Amino acid sequence: MKRRTLLRSLAAVAAVRPLSHLELLAQSTALNDTEITTLRAMADVVLPSSIGAAGRREVVDAFASWVRNYREGADRGHGYGASTLAAPTGPSPALRYSAQFGALDEAARARGAASFAALAPLDRRAVVEAALETPTRVTRLPNRPTGANLVADFMGFYFTGPDALDLAYQSEIGRDKCRGLEGSDRRPPSLGGR
Repeated sequence: MKRRTLLRSLAAVAAVRPLSHLELLAQSTALNDTEITTLRAMADVVLPSSIGAAGRREVVDAFASWVRNYREGADRGHGYGASTLAAPTGPSPALRYSAQFGALDEAARARGAASFAALAPLDRRAVVEAALETPTRVTRLPNRPTGANLVADFMGFYFTGPDALDLAYQSEIGRDKCRGLEGSDRRPPSLGGR
C-alpha cells in the first residue's frame, strides 16, 4: 500500500468518525417512550388544568422536541442590546435526566406503584414536591433547561414561555412573535375573544 493511499484512508476515517459520534450523541439525548410517559404524568400535576389534556400533551411534545433538537456548541449570538456574544451552548441538559427519571420511578416504587406514571395524582404531586427539594431546593424556575432538576426544567420550559404569559394575563400577548407596529396602540385581544 502506498503512503498516499494510507493517508487518504486515515483522513476519510477521521472525517467520518466525528459525524458518527455526533449522531450517537444526538440519539442518546432524545427522550424515550417511558420518559415521555413520565413527563405526561408529571404534566398532569404541574401544569395548569385550564390548558386541558391536549394542551399538556403539546407542552410535553414541545419539551421532548427541544431536548431532541438541542445542539451542543451552538452559537447563541448576543442578547438584545448586548455588544458581546454569549458563550456557545454547553452539553445537553438531557444527559443528566436519566438518573432523575429513575429517581422519580424509585420514589413511586417506595409508595407501592410500579412507576411514577402509575401513581395516583396526589402521590405524583408529593413526589414532584420532594423532587423540587433535591439535591438542592429549587427557588427559581430556569428560563431554559439546565439539567440540574428535571421537574424545574420542565416547569420552567412552560411557565417562562409565551403561552403561560398569555394565560396569566388572559390576553393574546404573543411574546416572541414577530408583529408589526399596526395595532400596537391597542390592548391585546382577550383569550376568550376569539
